[in-house]
Amino acid sequence: MRTVATLGAGLLGLALSAPLAERPVPFRVGETLTYDVAWSSYVTAGTAVSTIAGKQPVAGSPAYHIVAEGRPIALVSKLYKLGYRIDTLLDATTLLPRRASVSIEEGARKRTQPTVFDRTKNPGALDPLSALYVLRASPLKPGARVTMAVVDNDTTYTVRCDVGAPETVVRASGNVPAWRIAVTAADAAGRSAVRDMAVWISTDAKRLPVKLKAALPIGEFTLVLRGTP
Repeated sequence: MRTVATLGAGLLGLALSAPLAERPVPFRVGETLTYDVAWSSYVTAGTAVSTIAGKQPVAGSPAYHIVAEGRPIALVSKLYKLGYRIDTLLDATTLLPRRASVSIEEGARKRTQPTVFDRTKNPGALDPLSALYVLRASPLKPGARVTMAVVDNDTTYTVRCDVGAPETVVRASGNVPAWRIAVTAADAAGRSAVRDMAVWISTDAKRLPVKLKAALPIGEFTLVLRGTP
């Protein structure tokens, strides 16, 4: 009996120390998504690129290094100089960001701000970039709702993503059937962060965000995926 108990304890120890399995996701290292950005009356105001640059160990767990960058075209930059870079390390086992940061160039100002996750208050909090990839990995079907806590500029928002019926997203490189997902975001006081925001995610196995739209104080932005990776 002592031998059986010892063997059982050893197996239990191995089970507890075994690394967690990576979550199944529709994206992979090397995936690069390039978007044409329309702003107000500008059909093409700039480009945005989101890349899964690699996978690296963070605190003993593998994490996807995701980088998103965007810049306006030369004509628009003369009117409003803006550039950004977002970095996030998304844990492959929990699909939670280990750390994230935003670098913004706005006019003559340049600043980099890390995102602080308070796991005691919001254990499942995400940054905006990781939220998009987590949404892609979520079960999607018409009528479903995905709710996330998203930290942006030191404020935590409750983000609700309501999945609608598939629509056809028209692109120069070919039309794509995609679910239209209406997105709302509100802070703890109930103040809305965005209006008329939506993302279209393809219905195929790749779950590509083929279109994004948001109305911001400086105008309405629409991003359309240039090609299929």
